[in-house]
Amino acid sequence: MGNLADRIEEYLKRILEQTPDGYIILQRSELAGEFDCVPSQINYVLDTRFTVERGYLVESRRGGGGYLRIVRLGLGMEGQYQQIMRQLIGEQLTQVRCNGLVDRLLDEQLVTVREAALIKGILSGGALSGEFSDWNVLRAQLMKSILTTLSRDDLL
Repeated sequence: MGNLADRIEEYLKRILEQTPDGYIILQRSELAGEFDCVPSQINYVLDTRFTVERGYLVESRRGGGGYLRIVRLGLGMEGQYQQIMRQLIGEQLTQVRCNGLVDRLLDEQLVTVREAALIKGILSGGALSGEFSDWNVLRAQLMKSILTTLSRDDLL
């Protein structure tokens, strides 16, 4: 099996899939105990694998009665999708955030593996090289255009 972070991610996603509520509430220390790791390892997984761009909201309260609540963000009704994605993209979009958004589109089965690879390739730092100074702004505009095109084609 993969490394510890992969196992923790898979475990949390499996629990989320099984709950009808769309969210789970856990104790960080209990989760760390189950995986025989330090709580900071749990934090690392949450910070890197359960981001808004990837479709999750994590609420955390530390201390004796502290908890973690992980919410799977759905894309909801038609029209909400573009609004949510545009808010996540903003005026600038880094390569890391771009890849996270494309991974979410893939997870939601809104694009194929091939389409995801094309989008990532087009919006990669290598493809956007040259003397232009603000590639993050251009990347955000291009991603918004891609999403608009996808929704017009009734693919979303």
